Amino acid sequence: MEKVFISRRIPNKGIETLKNAGLEVKVWGSAIPPTYEELLDKTAQADALICMLSDKIDSHFLRKNTHLKVISNYAVGFNNIDIQTATDLGIPVGNTPDVLTEATADHAFTLMLAVARKILDSNKSILEGKWKNWEPMGFLGQDLRERTLGVVGMGRIGQEMARLCQSAFDMKILYFSNTAKPETEKKLHAKKVSFDELLEQSDVISVHTSLNESSRGIFNKEAFQKMKKNAIFINTARGEIHDEIALTEALSNGLIWGAGLDVTNPEPMSIDNPLLSLPNVVITPHIASATIDTRANMSFIAAQNIIKGLKKEKLVGFVNPQVYSK
Repeated sequence: MEKVFISRRIPNKGIETLKNAGLEVKVWGSAIPPTYEELLDKTAQADALICMLSDKIDSHFLRKNTHLKVISNYAVGFNNIDIQTATDLGIPVGNTPDVLTEATADHAFTLMLAVARKILDSNKSILEGKWKNWEPMGFLGQDLRERTLGVVGMGRIGQEMARLCQSAFDMKILYFSNTAKPETEKKLHAKKVSFDELLEQSDVISVHTSLNESSRGIFNKEAFQKMKKNAIFINTARGEIHDEIALTEALSNGLIWGAGLDVTNPEPMSIDNPLLSLPNVVITPHIASATIDTRANMSFIAAQNIIKGLKKEKLVGFVNPQVYSK
């Protein structure tokens, strides 16, 4: 019986799918993630691995586990895995695309509203016993209707965020992307612009691009200085895309209105991170895909990737399909 190791507890839908396929399933039992060494030890006897975005699957790890027949990340992203080494070793790698598009866009939309209307700061005032009377000038937020949304990375999630903003607030859509999206431009009346144009013209900037060498640190001090003073910065993609020190300075000095983050750099962030003391920031702990249905569907796709990989079939979410041609 082939063995699958899962580095964290995932919804039963995925686990039962694996068991029903006749596979032996072992799940990391602690709420604390395994260390690098512990994960190495646990995968020593496994035929397949389902890992998390927080697990470091580097060249050393892969070369110690050349017996692995397939790996699936429980995520859309796969920056934690050395794809080139996996391919060189003949190990197919899967991910879980598509199923978390709506949930992630919904979360970005929620962060936008929370920042614009000062939801967290006003709630904090109640919890601290400061709500004594109605204040005509208290917690004045921003209107979003007919404002401009700038989307960085017009993939599935970026397109859904644009659709939500246009449907709810009739927002004008700008986007910055490596490739043009003519169908999206037609459907949403979106306009492709340069990065600087997006920074200068957008009232809300929502980041949905993948992490790569061109996007890493793209939101730096210079970028925040070019943004409008009323701008809201939303990042539900990867924390490494923004420079956290530069963002903190921009928020503290009033260069931008506020920020909504589901990702930070590093993760998890320390309790003494200065961002946590700012009233114009809303931060969630990387939970954009955290709905019951979405996480269950992610577990199912990850399981399907494992089953198909063990049969040497095409994975549902296939990161390195070229591996089968080697």
